[in-house]
Amino acid sequence: MVNLIPMTIRGAEKLRQELEQLKNVKRPRIIVEIADARKHGDLKENAEYHSAREEQSFCEGRIKEIELKLSHSQIIDITKISNDGRVVFGATVTILNLNNKKVFTYQIVGDDESDFKKKLISINSPMSRGLIGKTINNIAIIRTPSGDVKYKILKIEYI
Repeated sequence: MVNLIPMTIRGAEKLRQELEQLKNVKRPRIIVEIADARKHGDLKENAEYHSAREEQSFCEGRIKEIELKLSHSQIIDITKISNDGRVVFGATVTILNLNNKKVFTYQIVGDDESDFKKKLISINSPMSRGLIGKTINNIAIIRTPSGDVKYKILKIEYI
């Protein structure tokens, strides 16, 4: 049985765009670079050739990785999930840190989409795992390296 990779619609589209770029822009450019580098003679001591081959290897690996992820993705449209008031994948959650009284808002997304600076946290992060299944006014206790932190859930949005 294959484990499905949860992904938002936005995350899947971002991966598709990257795949398109790699296949239709970067891959052809690298092929031209390799051909040009071959014209410079002895391949053993040809730094341009080795650099282009290394870039080709990375590009092909990334293409395979994206194709695998997309083929095993479970694309979740948060706007179509019935709102039962619980924190689920894709939900945007506003929380209050009960220790320092700071308010934070995060959206729970797939691993490839997570970007802490954009307030997108991975479904596999300790924060997400502590929030999943909770409802408004529940307290989530998140284990951190510096100790447990308590958060109160203020708002849950399915946007």
